[in-house]
Amino acid sequence: MSLLNTINLNISIADKQICKALNISFEAGQIWGLLGRNGIGKTTLLHTLCHLRADYSGQIKLNNQNIEQLKRKTIAQKIGIQLQHTEDPFPSSVFDTVLTGRHPYISNWQWEDEDDRNKANAALAIVEMSELADRAVNNLSGGERQRVSLATLITQDPEIFLLDEPNSHLDLNYQIKLLQYLTDYAKSNNHLLIMSLHDINLAARFCSHLLMLTGDGQSIAGRTGEVLNQQNLTHTFKHPIHEITDGDKKYYLPS
Repeated sequence: MSLLNTINLNISIADKQICKALNISFEAGQIWGLLGRNGIGKTTLLHTLCHLRADYSGQIKLNNQNIEQLKRKTIAQKIGIQLQHTEDPFPSSVFDTVLTGRHPYISNWQWEDEDDRNKANAALAIVEMSELADRAVNNLSGGERQRVSLATLITQDPEIFLLDEPNSHLDLNYQIKLLQYLTDYAKSNNHLLIMSLHDINLAARFCSHLLMLTGDGQSIAGRTGEVLNQQNLTHTFKHPIHEITDGDKKYYLPS
């Protein structure tokens, strides 16, 4: 079942084309990795897919409806995005920040109920931040703040997860643990997860499909086992990438 579609999607910033006639059907239960060089447009594409950025041509369909015709609250109930950079102008607590993930489901002037608070507490336990629930978010380390962002998204519980470098600032333990949780959760609940990654080997490990932005609006897309190879990676990153085989596993390293 298709949850998100792009139809002849064209995205440009100034004179730089990010996507040219992109046609992809993102299906329920799939885990997509978004690969490409810095500045190639991965973040811009993610923002466009959830209609945070409306400067594009072509169509984006959410559950077979044109996303331009949907209300922002409706989109937020279906799509959740973890941003690459988060600013905290006010010293909100960790718990209150995570609780904002329930706001798409709450009517104007309505307060969060016990079920909302339980969801927030459960998400904090998943990212192992329960002991810091009362701490101000602006007093957290980069890795702790990243875990709060992921907990907020888990609390929101959308059908579609968009993650912009979710392993940023995280140590190796949390990179593996949280990506494993998110990908398992998406697959078991027939949700969709699309995430930009810099680590090719994490993409190989967790993603069922890949979308590689290669430059000038061109891209390579398909099942991970079909498109993840030395030739495509070298073309995407404009640097020689070597494939190393260890038993039935493959690893990718720059020369």
